[in-house]
Amino acid sequence: MSPRHFHVWVFSVVALGLALVGPAQSFAQNNGGGGGGNNNGNTTTTTAQVAGVIVDAAGVMKMNLVTDRGGLVSKRRVAEARLRLAGDLARSSKLRKISLNRLELALIEKLKRGEEPTEEMHVLAGLTRLQYVFFYPETNDIVIAGPAEPWALDPANRLRGIETGRPVLPLADLVVAMRAFPPQGRDTAFVSVSIDPTQAGLANMQQFLSRLGGRAVPSQTRFISNGLRQSLGLQNVTITGVPADTHFAEVLVEADYRMKLIGIGLERIDTKIKSYVELTTPAAVSKNAMQRWFFVPDYECVRESEDRLAMELVGNGVKLVGADEVVAADGTRMKAGRVDAAGTKFVRGFTERYPDLAKEVPVYAQLRNCIDMTIAAAYIQKQDYYGQAGWTMEALGDEGAFPVRTGSAPKQVETAVAAYWRGNRLMTPIGGGVEIHARLALETEHRLYDEEGTVKAAHRATTVADLKPGQWWWD
Repeated sequence: MSPRHFHVWVFSVVALGLALVGPAQSFAQNNGGGGGGNNNGNTTTTTAQVAGVIVDAAGVMKMNLVTDRGGLVSKRRVAEARLRLAGDLARSSKLRKISLNRLELALIEKLKRGEEPTEEMHVLAGLTRLQYVFFYPETNDIVIAGPAEPWALDPANRLRGIETGRPVLPLADLVVAMRAFPPQGRDTAFVSVSIDPTQAGLANMQQFLSRLGGRAVPSQTRFISNGLRQSLGLQNVTITGVPADTHFAEVLVEADYRMKLIGIGLERIDTKIKSYVELTTPAAVSKNAMQRWFFVPDYECVRESEDRLAMELVGNGVKLVGADEVVAADGTRMKAGRVDAAGTKFVRGFTERYPDLAKEVPVYAQLRNCIDMTIAAAYIQKQDYYGQAGWTMEALGDEGAFPVRTGSAPKQVETAVAAYWRGNRLMTPIGGGVEIHARLALETEHRLYDEEGTVKAAHRATTVADLKPGQWWWD
């Protein structure tokens, strides 16, 4: 058999033997199912696979696929939740309000009695998105508000609304964001996650390819894939701005590397996003090009009332952007001289369909929630609501009183390789990550003004004075 040019895509996330099947958009109806489940809104369900992640003792993050045959686990947990939750917690709310300082007072009372925080505290009374931030100087209440619904754990142990399947906002994630922008005035320049091959790994890969001689036959596919995987080795996870051993950080890492799985066609999704490998052609790829894709906030997301007592987070919240690099023989990375058209199309399509993707795959809704919480925390600090309210986050700001660093820090991931016989150019590893510069969303050129007065009206429609002692949330 004559030699053929070999075209391979490599990137720095978990290697999977089979393509992933993402969860469907409705936890309650479809029970977290993916390609094998029923995604048409009916209540009947076949076998579902739900994707999550685990971090082992060595800090290596890996995918965790959970099979829920017949949706039995999901159905049981939803039924249990409906029996356990009572009153307004058992019903959806278009706008549930939470006073953060009253929540902390209720938490302090629990801790004084030697009790654990309640379930509704841990899940912010079922909030599924942070839509508003309000401040009430007459009562010194700092309030967040958004849609909410009853919740349950899905088979991958992700807390999700039982009616829409949207992930709920964990108090721990909000606390991570608020500690990045605390009452003391110190703030975090940016929050970021990056998954990247090491320079040594890239050099080893280039040496392996050099020994290969640039040509191969189909029978060598497995040999080449294994050689690339072994030469690159484990890829490093770098987390900046938030503690690495938090659920917040884990969400950013999972969203990043699953995005790359989609990019090279190793995770199947129902949302119509063309993968990078579908969009590119070997002739269009620069030799040794390294694709880098980053999640960033959609910084034109803050609509503020004229009196600055209220703001609303609007839009989709998340963008995917790209930056091309090249890899030298010694493994160093440099900016490429040209922009890859397929990469541009991929990130544009991913961004346009992000709302649909977030409905289908919960981690992308969680990523959006983490970005929203970070921007909201930056806004609260910038407006000095802390100082005006005389709130120091006595308990929520103290790791000893309310621990959020309860996970295993993801330090590395394995290399994944997707190989196709499609031409004569080699794609070297994909890197990138998540970058959140929350303060940028608050700059004048990015802020949106409340021209129709809807944000101010939402602020006025919320009443704090009638709350009962110990009450911290209401509809």
